[in-house]
Amino acid sequence: MVMRKGLYTPGMCRSTVVIGIAAVCLANVQVHAAAGPTWGVAQTVEPADALQSAREPSFAEWLEAVRAEALARGRRPETVDEALGGIDAPLTVIVERDRTQAETVQTLEAYVSRRLTPGIVRTGRQMLERHRAVLAQVSEAYGIPTSIIVSIWGLESNFGRFSGLRPTVSALVTLAWDSRRSALFRRELFDALEILDRGEIDFARLRGSWAGAMGQPQFMPSSYLQYAVDFDGDGRRDIWSSPGDVFASIANYLKGYGWISGQRWGREVAVPAEATQRIAADVGKRSGSCQAKRDMSVPLPLKEWQQLGVRLPGGDALPSVDVTASLVTGASRRFLVYDNYDALLAYNCAHAYAVSVALLADRLGS
Repeated sequence: MVMRKGLYTPGMCRSTVVIGIAAVCLANVQVHAAAGPTWGVAQTVEPADALQSAREPSFAEWLEAVRAEALARGRRPETVDEALGGIDAPLTVIVERDRTQAETVQTLEAYVSRRLTPGIVRTGRQMLERHRAVLAQVSEAYGIPTSIIVSIWGLESNFGRFSGLRPTVSALVTLAWDSRRSALFRRELFDALEILDRGEIDFARLRGSWAGAMGQPQFMPSSYLQYAVDFDGDGRRDIWSSPGDVFASIANYLKGYGWISGQRWGREVAVPAEATQRIAADVGKRSGSCQAKRDMSVPLPLKEWQQLGVRLPGGDALPSVDVTASLVTGASRRFLVYDNYDALLAYNCAHAYAVSVALLADRLGS
């Protein structure tokens, strides 16, 4: 999914969207007070649980505050009523899925092996051939390799065959109510209401992943509003059923996040034990809001990686090209990644995801 990112995803750095959540126990007092009425604190000494309950609005009160804010943001009353009227409780299954995302609980190698099966590679090649004409047009327009587009499409929705059945608004309401990243998902909820208000899709069809990612590219609502494309020219940005719109939206997202036409994503490398020790001692880590970026090295010119002892998997020297690269390290595999890899992380901020997309694209060819 896509989540900024890197959902996700688109995004997030998501997960799907389409989609990764941060601290579990952020004080609900602060989160929900911002969305609901101000609650007084009793002057008498009471048990902690009683004080917590006194400070927090109920789910119904919180949802009423969301409804009021949506109307204040200009959403039509009938849209708000249709979208929120049938929700009376958060969905426990959504919170459970949020705590067990595959990109974060599996090792990089395990995640890659599950997504680079012979069957997936074979299907990817079939889809490249089936949609060759429109993919070529999209690639020409946006400068994104067709193999990268199809690889993301394949991982996000099994090449369009499954994009999720969860009601998007209910999923976003649950994640906005939950304390882990409530502010983020509250914004996504209002963006989903805007999509409905614009008539981009009917409410009954607005379904997707457990994290609110939508359509075949698994865009979060904010990514849809910014990057979805009406490539087939029918007046709708249909990421649910139009191949042209799906492919162009993925490409537009990557271009928006800095994909450089004509450059690779990176490559797998070999790092001998002595080089690993030298790198650990001498090469620092990157910074940034995306956890995956903090788990990779600062970028260095390829010639410096060569001097540190990094080689191609067969032992040959690294290419003699003027490009910088960061080192991504799994349990047993190593990768030097270039600027385009950051665009993949923007789609879903997890090395397991980005490496899987990149390696699948290499298998598919351009």
